[in-house]
Amino acid sequence: MKPKKLNAKLLWMQFEDVIAPRLGLTVKERAVYCYLLRHSLVVGKLRLQFAVTALARTLGLSIGAARQAVRRLDELGALRVLERSKSGHLAEMRLPGNIRAIRPGRNGASLTTGAVGVGAAGGPPASTLEATDFLKTWALRKTIHDRERGACFYCLRRTPANVQCLDHVVPRVRFGRNSYRNLVSCCLECNTRKNDRAARDFLRTLYRQGRLTPAELDARLRALKDLAAGKLRPVLRLRAGGMTPRGSGE
Repeated sequence: MKPKKLNAKLLWMQFEDVIAPRLGLTVKERAVYCYLLRHSLVVGKLRLQFAVTALARTLGLSIGAARQAVRRLDELGALRVLERSKSGHLAEMRLPGNIRAIRPGRNGASLTTGAVGVGAAGGPPASTLEATDFLKTWALRKTIHDRERGACFYCLRRTPANVQCLDHVVPRVRFGRNSYRNLVSCCLECNTRKNDRAARDFLRTLYRQGRLTPAELDARLRALKDLAAGKLRPVLRLRAGGMTPRGSGE
């Protein structure tokens, strides 16, 4: 099925007024998104095969910068990488209305120009939260630890602050992102033992070793689903110029 013919003028307005500012795209990410969109949906193709090296050369970027831009666009839902290989990437591009973080009706967001909406109880809009790198600052990392209330996400033991770690549920080697949906607070032992294993498999290992009861295992598996669905949000508040964790003192 071919995509419908696009209104290029409207698409450009949506990109400049909605997508780029609400997702917090950098200049390099803007360039990559526009290039890939131009060679896919704008010319009537649902999917696009491309090589990161060729993309970088065309846009005058380093290979690392181009790869990072593609990765972050994938994390934000602006595109979906279907396949990765040495020969290239196969990606499905997303139009503004199909990007989850800025979908119309979510937290006051709209694809028309205007002020950015604010989430429930005065919190940040969903698009801002989804675009946040929670490893960027100590204050943001602390919000993940606070969300778990001092317990290891995996084994549920109370964890002193000096041995608390942040773990990527989907490991970084498998393109796991620094989103609140993929970071959990855990003890140093679980962080080391889990390594690059899938979180579900690691939880079942803890159960087999008697460190989790059947009820606790079921609860942890449900928590993984809730985490991926964006239901376990850290507590943030808006301030002029950005977001601040509640009680951070910043």
